[in-house]
Amino acid sequence: MHPDLPWNTPVDGAPVAADSNDVIAYLEANVGGNARFQIDFSLTILEADADTPFVPFTPTADHYSPDCDTAPIPVPDGGHIEGESGYVCEGGGDCHLIVVDEASCRLYEQWRANVPALDQASGGCLAVWDLSAPYDETLRGDYCTSADAAGLPIAPLLATADEVAAGEIRHALRFIVPNAHIRADRYVRPATHSTPATSGPDQAPPYGARLRLKADVDTSSLPPAAQVVAEAMKRYGIILADAGNITFTFASDDFSATTWDAVGLGPHDLKALAWSDFEVVDAGADIVWSDGSCSRRPITR
Repeated sequence: MHPDLPWNTPVDGAPVAADSNDVIAYLEANVGGNARFQIDFSLTILEADADTPFVPFTPTADHYSPDCDTAPIPVPDGGHIEGESGYVCEGGGDCHLIVVDEASCRLYEQWRANVPALDQASGGCLAVWDLSAPYDETLRGDYCTSADAAGLPIAPLLATADEVAAGEIRHALRFIVPNAHIRADRYVRPATHSTPATSGPDQAPPYGARLRLKADVDTSSLPPAAQVVAEAMKRYGIILADAGNITFTFASDDFSATTWDAVGLGPHDLKALAWSDFEVVDAGADIVWSDGSCSRRPITR
């Protein structure tokens, strides 16, 4: 996506938020367990080509108007949605479908996609992103969701095995915590959305909160691949984008040039870090999600 968008902008010199100590103390006290700082490698980024069919779909109850788009979705041959071996959503998970179509310069991201046949598709919220657009701070629209609860794109916040193999990640990373530990009814930039499910106190991070690994944190004991990730966390930070238990989500290596095994990064290789190793970057004032409503023209084709 456009190089000037927030997640592509370094924040290693940005000021610390006034409530940083409170937020970090809250996370330290409340967000722990085995899933803390674990990595989930389940999100697959697919690429469409000239032969990829575009499939119209029937919106489900998980598709919101006008937040979500209704354009036909590209379904690459041999691909799959999150958590499944194909395009049928049968495991009860989020079933994200993420497809880059370079011909149209678009990124298609859909929540709870289900495509049992090329003439039979249904799905939740579809967000169509223009990969060349600079966007303003409201992205696809203030108070509007996307395929992620915070209204952000997913793919640009995923670390890939190819990036780690190259030795540098040049963007912020996606992180998640449970809804009970997300500040209720609030978000900050770069987010554009919160949800009724959030129920955390004022000390909890809001959607869009950007944490930065402190510059003086010694990461030399981490595996080399994890050190590459840690450096990205120092320079670009991590952004609260969705709710769940496993802290980090990286791209799968199903269609990448290299693999996570080859670069030497496993699901537990960041667990030596602590919330207290981070600080919150100043993102400006909270926005009260329930004070507004999404207003946009959905993309239909």
